[in-house]
Amino acid sequence: MPTVLSLQSRVAYGHVGNAASVFPLQRLGIEAWALDTVAFSNHTGHGRWRGSIVAAAEIASLFDGIADLGILPRIDAVLSGYLGDAATGPVLLDIVERVRGANPEVLFCVDPVIGDIETGSYVTEGIAEFFRDRALAIADIVTPNHFELEYLTGGRVASIAEAASAAAALRARGPSIVLITSLDAEPDQVTMLAAGPDGAWAVETPRLPVVLNGCGDVTAALFLAHLLKGRSLPDALALTAAAIFAVIETTLRLDRYELALVAAQDELLSPTRRFVTRRL
Repeated sequence: MPTVLSLQSRVAYGHVGNAASVFPLQRLGIEAWALDTVAFSNHTGHGRWRGSIVAAAEIASLFDGIADLGILPRIDAVLSGYLGDAATGPVLLDIVERVRGANPEVLFCVDPVIGDIETGSYVTEGIAEFFRDRALAIADIVTPNHFELEYLTGGRVASIAEAASAAAALRARGPSIVLITSLDAEPDQVTMLAAGPDGAWAVETPRLPVVLNGCGDVTAALFLAHLLKGRSLPDALALTAAAIFAVIETTLRLDRYELALVAAQDELLSPTRRFVTRRL
């Protein structure tokens, strides 16, 4: 059974960060160990929350406790998301280095949580630069949204062709695989694009009339899970797109503001609706 160490935010209520990633990983048969970068009552999209950022030294200490058990060779992938503080960046890199020392085949999947088209950047100083200048170079997989793709590549992306070129530019800087989790190229649909050594593929899903927090966290977890289970890049893309669409559709039907992960859990494992990928 593959094992993922997930280093992301944590909320008591709702589904973002590790509260959005761990359950889909587990539902797909992946062992998931979580290190939390923040401990908040709820995600910040509510406009108010309580809690605090977990100090980088505390995260390092918690990881040391895991390492002391001698179980680092069991980790097959490290998944990173919202960091909370730029000081956590070097701790993340140290964690990846130590896990790779124990298992050279481990994958490092970077979800460069920086912001989105609707809100712009929502991270504190230094975090965006850390993803761009340091994490990207050692990542095996990177999963930016449209906004993050433009930041990481330094250029505007207005079409699928430009997105494919941007993905190629990211691959040239380190990661073998790039997943663009949401591309706003058409008004009535959302495009996901995956690029790897064997080529690039795109898949379109209908645009649903809702904006929800945590979709990128779920998407990165699903995509990584399918790759760890041996799926091809286009198959991982198709299954991920279908599953996150089903989660959003279920959330909309139930009239919720938090992702309905539990209600839609069967769709995580075997999506009812399938979308066709096309090679670019």
